[in-house]
Amino acid sequence: MRSNRVVSFGLALALLGCGTRERGYDVQSALPAPDVTLGPGDTFEVTVYDEKELSGKYQVADDGMINFPLVGTLKVEGKPPNVIARDIQAALRDKKILRNPSVSLFVVEYASKRVNVVGAVQKPGSIAWMSGMSVVQAISVAGGLTPLAAANDTIVTRQRGDQPKRYKVHVGLIAEGRERDFTLMNGDIIFVPERLF
Repeated sequence: MRSNRVVSFGLALALLGCGTRERGYDVQSALPAPDVTLGPGDTFEVTVYDEKELSGKYQVADDGMINFPLVGTLKVEGKPPNVIARDIQAALRDKKILRNPSVSLFVVEYASKRVNVVGAVQKPGSIAWMSGMSVVQAISVAGGLTPLAAANDTIVTRQRGDQPKRYKVHVGLIAEGRERDFTLMNGDIIFVPERLF
């Protein structure tokens, strides 16, 4: 366990040495939309309106498929939730199982997409990313800050093209409601340093 923390901490330090540090993070508005496509290990819940026996939770298999009742196997890997819902709806209609099905899909966990939280947090490591997840939420999942955390010096490292970008995030000010939170993307690394004194 201790060696994992050292490796995670070392990874964060190495990444902090790359790229440039952005002042603030208004540049977020110019970033592409996050990748919400599903992959192996992801879990989602399907609701087929007025059809309780067809509704339920599913986990994407290693081959990117799910086995849906009465329909059979469906390829879901690489597709966003709204497309998967439409595919299920079409399959139910095409196989004449339902005349006019209404299907909705909610992602429970993106196990295939991760963010890393390292440094001065209670449980450093890799956590499952969720669409819309913020820095404060990720730190909370990682057990919160340690007493020595320099919250306002938190750095998020994001791979953009060939060069990683670093964003300084004032987590303490966000917690006080004085700044807006920072929305994470799959693969982001959050590093919370310790205070020097």
